[in-house]
Amino acid sequence: MLSNLYKDIRLFRFDDKIGEIYILSADELQIIVYRNGEWEFVNEPEL
Repeated sequence: MLSNLYKDIRLFRFDDKIGEIYILSADELQIIVYRNGEWEFVNEPEL
């Protein structure tokens, strides 16, 4: 979805030990995607 909204993905990290994905995109947006498919913002973006 980030790339569909034309947000640059600056860092993508997959931790294979715990199965989590960390994404840092433009505007300092940080997201963690858990093994079960749930996700959350690390820091809520200011609108």
